[in-house]
Amino acid sequence: IEIRNSTVVTEFILLGLIQSADIQSLVFVLILIFYLIILPGNFLIILTIRSDPALSAPLYFFLANLAFLDASYSFIVAPRMLADFLSEKKVISYRGCITQLFFLHFLGGGEGLLLVVMAFDRYIAICRPLHYSTIMSPRVCYTLLLTLWFGGFVHSIIQVALILHLPFCGPNQLDNFFCDVPQVIKLACTDTFVVELLMVFNSGLLTLLCFLGLLVSYAVIFCHVHRSSSEGKSKALSTCTTHVIIIFLMFGPAIFIYTHPFRALPADKVVSFFHTVIFPLMTPVIYTLRNLQVKSSMRRLLARHVVC
Repeated sequence: IEIRNSTVVTEFILLGLIQSADIQSLVFVLILIFYLIILPGNFLIILTIRSDPALSAPLYFFLANLAFLDASYSFIVAPRMLADFLSEKKVISYRGCITQLFFLHFLGGGEGLLLVVMAFDRYIAICRPLHYSTIMSPRVCYTLLLTLWFGGFVHSIIQVALILHLPFCGPNQLDNFFCDVPQVIKLACTDTFVVELLMVFNSGLLTLLCFLGLLVSYAVIFCHVHRSSSEGKSKALSTCTTHVIIIFLMFGPAIFIYTHPFRALPADKVVSFFHTVIFPLMTPVIYTLRNLQVKSSMRRLLARHVVC
């Protein structure tokens, strides 16, 4: 991205998550342990799905992409956050801040759209099972995948384009542990009401509409499943329940962060921490723990390649 801005600010100072040195050390250790255990699990999910022909259904194709997106998303904030815990001065360059912000919304927007695609997949599988193989063909799956990547890119580039035109000429302290739209906008040396409004529409309103649309979609699916007497009723309910849990984990914090007016709230940092560090590593794991077929395939894969 070419940055054309008359800014005199060349770097931002991150105030961090917490100020207490003792609590910082404890959080550092906990995040590091969590990161080193859960992150390889995401790659194990991808490897398991890619290596087992029994997991070739579109559901698992999208699950593997969810694991990839979440693993990639976790690299945006967590590693730098861990490094900043060990540094007295937490500084990020202007270009680094814009780059972090771009990938944060690029991958986050793509993941939100992926959850929409997964809801569509479940709707076709449960409500129109006879047409499932025709509608959800490999070509359609790859087209949907390219569409969500493109949608995430468009969403993110709009965020970045609006910020690049803002002048930054004074304060450079970000009251957060990473660069995000609400905190960066506050530092602009101009009236940002219009930009804030556009940001709320681009992030907050779209997130809220996707969330409500997904809830309605799964309500329709649950009604159809309850009326059904098929043998796979319990499996369908379990899968859809897992999807709804992930929707709340993904969209709940995002709605809180991006829909309220751009003023600081006491819970902002805590919600942002779970949204950017914890939940991205947990969502594929939740899917896996509730899916017996993936778990059995994973055990076979480990049995073949792990030397006891």
